[in-house]
Amino acid sequence: MEFTRPRNERRNKYRFAIQRDVRYKLAEDGIAVSTGSGQTINMGSGGVAFGTEGPLTPGGYVELSISWPVLLDETCPMRLIVFGRVLRCTGRRAVASIEKYEFRTQARTFQQTTTIRTDTMLQRWADGIRKENLRTSLAGA
Repeated sequence: MEFTRPRNERRNKYRFAIQRDVRYKLAEDGIAVSTGSGQTINMGSGGVAFGTEGPLTPGGYVELSISWPVLLDETCPMRLIVFGRVLRCTGRRAVASIEKYEFRTQARTFQQTTTIRTDTMLQRWADGIRKENLRTSLAGA
């Protein structure tokens, strides 16, 4: 299979159309401020476009939990967990970078979440990025 890049394409990496269930959690200033669910629109190694329940704040840290289409050992459902930043949001569509990712096993059925989880993985990751940015800026000063 050969891919050709459209002439007006500005991305450095290809995006692939894939529609999967996604749950998202947005953090601002280290605090989880909103959650929701939707569908992915497309994905590539550098980012994910997805539908949202409402507008998201560009620049905010986001955790995406995406249902994965392949089973582990042909029996166990998987989820792709992505950590990144909201790059842009137009209405009920958002694009987020992929800065860190991991695969996890999931429950057998998709479960709608209505409350913000109390774990702090997103907050710890966002704090680590902020500290690294501070170290980099102080080292360059």
